[in-house]
Amino acid sequence: MSEADLWLAVRYLHLLAMAFFVGGQLVVAAAVVPVERGEAGRDRMRRIGRRFGWGTLVALLVLLATGTAMASHFALWDNPTLQLKLGLVALVIALTLVHLRYPRLHALQGAVFVVSLVIVWLGASLEH
Repeated sequence: MSEADLWLAVRYLHLLAMAFFVGGQLVVAAAVVPVERGEAGRDRMRRIGRRFGWGTLVALLVLLATGTAMASHFALWDNPTLQLKLGLVALVIALTLVHLRYPRLHALQGAVFVVSLVIVWLGASLEH
């Protein structure tokens, strides 16, 4: 495997983890919540949320590992776009932790999703 292939694989893993994280939020918001809304679906929603939460944790770990590797390899740590992106990642983590504490604050879910979309936009602008 060439060095170029290695970095292509790292970027692929980063994009796959991002797709799970952001795409999963979109599926939950657009399909699961409307179908399972109400008292009858509350238990199923909780189970879906827990399962997605574990997948999200894995995705975040992959994003952190691959993002750190790419920022180092491509010498991006001083890039203002990357710094803004990292600040927004910290915000998403904080909002997610607050949402875990207060799951009925649905505005937090929306905020996490919107900020995640901005992070994806910034990441796309950093692409090599």
